[in-house]
Amino acid sequence: MTEQKSTITNIGVAMFTVADQDEALDFYTRVLGFEVRGDTRFGPDGEYRWLEVAPVGSTARLALNPPMYDSPGGSAIGVETADVRAEHARLSAIDGVEVDPIDGDTDPNVPLMFMLRDPDGNVVTVVQA
Repeated sequence: MTEQKSTITNIGVAMFTVADQDEALDFYTRVLGFEVRGDTRFGPDGEYRWLEVAPVGSTARLALNPPMYDSPGGSAIGVETADVRAEHARLSAIDGVEVDPIDGDTDPNVPLMFMLRDPDGNVVTVVQA
């Protein structure tokens, strides 16, 4: 058998399951400052919604989908920032947003990072890049 080289070149979209797409949209745009990349209704009666958000300038996108088989939550993504401490301070100042402490101060081989969760429990890890 001859191995074929993959034609996959990019991660275009990651997907989170969310209970309420409008609540998730508010979190990702208002709290994290993402922009809407797509918000399309589809299905025979427009009953489904494909909703994508992303950090400004990012080529990768995050789809916020209602659960298909499981309950919402349980996924994770990592996002990058040039200043973890500033982003941690900014997010910590927003009412209702719970931000974990910054990790990575004790090991020079581990970048500074912290985690927070969206309203459905999906984890966003913010990493110094």
